Amino acid sequence: MKVGCIGLGDIAQKAYLPVLGGLPGTELHLQTRTPATLDRVGDSLHLPADHRHVTLDALLGQDLDAAFVHTPTLTHPEIVTRLLEAGVPTYVDKPLAYELADSERLVALAEEHDVSLAVGFNRRFAPGYTQCAEHPRELILMQKNRIGLPEEPRPMILDDFIHVVDTLRFLVPGPVDDVTVRARVEDGLLHHVVLQLAGDGFTALGVMNRLSGSAEEILEVSGQDTKRQVLNLAEVIDHKGQPTLRRRGDWVPVARQRGIEQAVLAFLDAVRAGKVLSARDALATHELCERVVRAVEDRAA
Repeated sequence: MKVGCIGLGDIAQKAYLPVLGGLPGTELHLQTRTPATLDRVGDSLHLPADHRHVTLDALLGQDLDAAFVHTPTLTHPEIVTRLLEAGVPTYVDKPLAYELADSERLVALAEEHDVSLAVGFNRRFAPGYTQCAEHPRELILMQKNRIGLPEEPRPMILDDFIHVVDTLRFLVPGPVDDVTVRARVEDGLLHHVVLQLAGDGFTALGVMNRLSGSAEEILEVSGQDTKRQVLNLAEVIDHKGQPTLRRRGDWVPVARQRGIEQAVLAFLDAVRAGKVLSARDALATHELCERVVRAVEDRAA
């Protein structure tokens, strides 16, 4: 199977290439416009020169079976369009695009060409979070906080808070009939945002504080007098009377702990099986993010 990796930044090098580079039966091709990075990463993976490409045209000339896109968000619409029009099943980092109209166009284009389009919501595959999907979920609380990083609303919500939005959508146990957004914006920068989703018998809260004093990610689901808590995707604490702590194994790779390895394998398994993956559910997350962006911008105005 010929697999292309477009963009060789931190996320590709730390999370995806360690998985892709070790898959049996995979012929990996890299593409970036920076020759020095291409050579350094290609050398680290022991890839021959003809598996390294500085242009997308050259990569598309390899008759790819699948592609992974890890370039900056602003470049996603152009690159993903080229891949889909070439009939290449595509996995792209979230978000699809900053503008909802671009995301809608890409999903429609994938359907028009009957080709897979997957968005990298890896937390849906993270072991700690999938275990939460098996727990009573009358109340869901997710926090993803940062230190000293207030940012303009759209990039903050689409590049980062989108993980919180998608995880809440993944975990809510029924249809959402109420959406509430609260935020603090100063001088055009978003300091914190809170999203509440509610439905019959459940409430889900998503929080991001960019002036938290701590970089942390905490997920809690509770119901029927029990609670499951996941700290930084690594530790799972069950509360029923006395708390019980389960830590990830010392040798568990970060890509597996964060669900990236599982997401990659699920995507490639679908490609091998000839199954076309739809990005419609991912688009619903983008639509909800757009609703959050507009609420925050209205509050700032």
